[in-house]
Amino acid sequence: MKLKILALIGFLLLILSACSNKQNESINRADVEKQAEKISSEETTKTEILKGNEFTIVAKEATHQLTKDISVDAWTFNGSVPGSQIRVMQGEKVKINLKNELPDPVTIHWHGIVLPNNMDGIPGVTQNAVQPGETFTYEFTPRISGTYMYHTHQDGVNQLDKGLYGALIVEPKEKTYDRDYTLMLDEWMSNPEEGMDMSDMEGMDMGESDEMEGMDMDTSNDGGSMTMDDMSAYDIFTINGKSGESIEPLKMKEGETVRLRLANIGYMTHKMHLHGQKFNVVAVDGQEIENPEVIEDQLISISPGERYDIEFVADNPGEWYLECHGNMEGTAGMKVKLQYEGSSLSTDKPNQDIELPEFTYTNYGSSKDGEFTLNQKYDVEYTMNLNTEVLDNNMAYTINGKAFPNTENIMVKEGDLVKVKIVNNSKGEDHPMHLHGTSFQILSKNGKKLEGASIIKDTVNLEPGDEYEIAFKADNPGNWLFHCHDLHHASAGMVTMVKYKGFQPTFIPDENANNQPE
Repeated sequence: MKLKILALIGFLLLILSACSNKQNESINRADVEKQAEKISSEETTKTEILKGNEFTIVAKEATHQLTKDISVDAWTFNGSVPGSQIRVMQGEKVKINLKNELPDPVTIHWHGIVLPNNMDGIPGVTQNAVQPGETFTYEFTPRISGTYMYHTHQDGVNQLDKGLYGALIVEPKEKTYDRDYTLMLDEWMSNPEEGMDMSDMEGMDMGESDEMEGMDMDTSNDGGSMTMDDMSAYDIFTINGKSGESIEPLKMKEGETVRLRLANIGYMTHKMHLHGQKFNVVAVDGQEIENPEVIEDQLISISPGERYDIEFVADNPGEWYLECHGNMEGTAGMKVKLQYEGSSLSTDKPNQDIELPEFTYTNYGSSKDGEFTLNQKYDVEYTMNLNTEVLDNNMAYTINGKAFPNTENIMVKEGDLVKVKIVNNSKGEDHPMHLHGTSFQILSKNGKKLEGASIIKDTVNLEPGDEYEIAFKADNPGNWLFHCHDLHHASAGMVTMVKYKGFQPTFIPDENANNQPE
């Protein structure tokens, strides 16, 4: 009898325990759903401008409104897309604290800034990725004024696509302009669940499937380096995180000198046309151009990672467009109005379909030799052949026939003069190649020496068949990425590094940090 009673008591205890577990499970699920609802209800704010020498940047989730009808789940820096615009003074040390409130690790790369290697923000190369709930402090002194960007470099192909970027403006000691606008160009998917996770491209089996049937090698439109049919999912083009009528007009007064900073943080090349104004291209990639010439009705073709600063005197009152040219689905949304205060008379209309000449820096500005020449002696010479091919039945974007991490590094020692020839052998894709930690001089394009001003950049876009020669001095020790800034290409292999002989990183890679440098 005792055994039966004990068995009954045990059975009842099991039932009570199960009920308790179910109740706890119900409570936990409710907490999760409540937290998810809270996150989704938080909307992005207007991008703020931060000035000074010390800042805090918080990576967190929010709902972002692209147009009046379309919103997306975004990852943000300080709750906005783009993230807070950071404005610092040339030559002054800055301190930036990154706090990660996202569910995944994150970093910040300071795109175009020459800084110490351990501040470059590359997970597994210069630091460990910042884990959820943790912080990391970046400190550096920007030496050259100009237009720069900051963005995540952890799983960048996906995280940057969600909105983790912002502008970093290094202001000069003396300004040449009265008004100053920064315009960050990007692309979004109105239905992101239908898009393809391009970080898995290297895993696409080409041996026994029809995965390659979707490849479209035509780059005749403004889509630039985006060549897969899946990329048509990028159907909303934005300026500062907004599209179409949601983009705020740019105000100015007659007689003012206006600087527009055009920065492409997206994956497609965008050809921008300024209506109604004669202007100068005063800087590329943050580097001023000597004695720029006045031009008008030319397209400024801006590839991923590039920045172009243009200036004009506001001497033609009215309302004018700055717009993207091309015929992609999102093109029409990438336009903003320039509005003169006190003047609303204008007959200007969009004309995104007309053909216009494209600006080129290869013969622009005063003719003057830079620090480097084509025929001088170099300590290191390297040829970088870029291609799209199949490796081990997987689609890859390669450098000299290899995909990262198996690419050959460019080995240098401090003080070396380095010349690199870059050749795009891909039949239908652009490759905007970006070098970290060092700016370089463009020596030639397609075998022809540059005829205008000396052009210094950190990103050079190669269209199919293009060949560029660049040069730089190895004067910033470290391990520096050199990669395609179409991060779909980088994540599928188009990455190498400039490595200084004898350099040792100051951090210990953590195998549990989930470091994903691209």
